[in-house]
Amino acid sequence: MAFASNKPLYLLHMDLCGPMRVQNEASEVIVSFIKKTQVNLQLQVQRVRIDNGTEFKNKTLAKFFDEVGITQQFFAARTPQQNGVVERRNRTLVEAVRNMLTFENLSSFLWVEAIATSCFKQNHSIIHKHFDKTPYELMNKRKPNIKFFCVFRCRCYLLNDYEDVGKLKAKGDIGVFVGYSKESVSFIIYNKQTRKIHESVN
Repeated sequence: MAFASNKPLYLLHMDLCGPMRVQNEASEVIVSFIKKTQVNLQLQVQRVRIDNGTEFKNKTLAKFFDEVGITQQFFAARTPQQNGVVERRNRTLVEAVRNMLTFENLSSFLWVEAIATSCFKQNHSIIHKHFDKTPYELMNKRKPNIKFFCVFRCRCYLLNDYEDVGKLKAKGDIGVFVGYSKESVSFIIYNKQTRKIHESVN
């Protein structure tokens, strides 16, 4: 039986895309996401709609959902039309990431940052004319601040805070913007010289 979602977080549609380090990584991420989201937004998840894959149908998630009173709705394998909402959203994100990485000639190892940035911007954009509001506004009851938005892969400079920086050495490294921090008001920067990812407000 299908159930419609009539309020935020009542029904979550879930699916996976992209490589994972280990198969059971999904369970930990899902549990953490639901716990944090419910606490931060003071909203209760009632149902999750997922497929029959082992990444969803396992003892860890079954135990967690039972403890917190969340009902699982499974849809048949190889029938994406039964979970069309998440299938369409994932397809949009994957296409955006493919274009971002290809057009900007960036390595595929940055796919995590690219898809997080794409998702972040979609959540701050009007994606459904019926509501005439961004997902961010619907969830947080206020308009999003987009003044700090940057173009993916725009050039930036990381302040060089090494102790051995001399008078004639560069005060900063060249980097490219690849995303927004989830933990603080800062940017995710890929340092082209060290080939490392940093968080910075400079």
